[in-house]
Amino acid sequence: MDSIAVVGGNTLNGTVDVSGSKNAALPILFSTLLADGVHQFENVPQLRDIDSTELLLSALNCDIERASHSMTVKVTPPGKPEASYDLVRKMRASILCLGPLLARYGEARVSLPGGCAIGSRPIDLHVQTMQRLGAEIEVEGGYVIAKAKRLQGEQILFERVTVGGTENALMAATLARGTTVIENAAKEPEIVDLVHYLQSMGARIEGEGTSVITIEGVDELVPSTHRIVADRIEAGTLLIAGAITGGCVTVNQCVPSHLQALIDKMRECGFSIHTDEKSVSVDAADEWIGTDVATAPYPSFPTDLQAQFMVLMTQATGTSVITEGIFENRFMHVQELVRLGANITPMAQVAIVRGEPGGLSGAKVMATDLRASACLVLAGLVAEGVTTVNRIYHLDRGYELLERKLAGLGADVKRVS
Repeated sequence: MDSIAVVGGNTLNGTVDVSGSKNAALPILFSTLLADGVHQFENVPQLRDIDSTELLLSALNCDIERASHSMTVKVTPPGKPEASYDLVRKMRASILCLGPLLARYGEARVSLPGGCAIGSRPIDLHVQTMQRLGAEIEVEGGYVIAKAKRLQGEQILFERVTVGGTENALMAATLARGTTVIENAAKEPEIVDLVHYLQSMGARIEGEGTSVITIEGVDELVPSTHRIVADRIEAGTLLIAGAITGGCVTVNQCVPSHLQALIDKMRECGFSIHTDEKSVSVDAADEWIGTDVATAPYPSFPTDLQAQFMVLMTQATGTSVITEGIFENRFMHVQELVRLGANITPMAQVAIVRGEPGGLSGAKVMATDLRASACLVLAGLVAEGVTTVNRIYHLDRGYELLERKLAGLGADVKRVS
């Protein structure tokens, strides 16, 4: 099994391009199930989760062609609309095929999903949404079994903001009879990107990027073409990598407004951040101060950058309080950072970080989830000696060749088999 070895101490400088967003690409690829024919995509990241999605779509009778960062999905009706356990168990986003299959074929059998162990992340809101739209649903033998002659538009009020639930509701409602109104909808850029593709297919949707989205169902959708939006989490990770090493790094091919919460917090720490139309830059800083941060749904600080920001705070002057407001079990990286010498006290969903610039020492650590993998690599950039990050298959699920991008900026980092 591969690991990543990082020799700390190098300052990162230069420019780096961001890949397409995993969290946007996955629901968009599943949305192809809504329309037979050829769908074409650009800026598709090369990731394990994309590979898993390809396998699942192929099992549903889709013909897929990939070349570099382009992808063509030719959709034809499946023998049976089923997503089996073997295909779903590695990726939680697989539940996103439920809405499209049910809307398009009137039935779906989808295994309960797997993915990162960062909390319970129940699928109750997905199930309740399909029931609200008129589906009959049973959970039996580890599968969600759903049936509906045709979904009916309805008022959907989410009791809590849910990105995946909003995505499934959007896709299902496009072919429902009548009007669906989603209240307390997620506002993430990835939601907006999905809506833009659905609109290009002929869906009638208004309100994307707000808490109320209205969908007027249509009888049929048609394939289209689309460029996947830039990955704001990868962009933020690379920006933090430059900052934590005291370097000057420009992150290209991103959408700066998608990073505003991170930019605001980094400026609060004392970093000089500059934005252009498609880039964000951080200037070298000799020192920075600790600041508190709390994760919350977009446009607030993203949970997917919490671990990376925590590493930055270990090198700050002063104390920081990190509050995780999305997942109840997303501090598993703390014990690994402590192995490197970080002074962090976790308390339920709050972690107190007492910064000590230069206080980390290299060691063997183990990645517990996708973002924890990136956080440990960042820690290795400033730890004295060699840091070896194991179980990096998590990293490959969501970062496209992160070690090569960091090496291109001057990091001493390599993948080891």
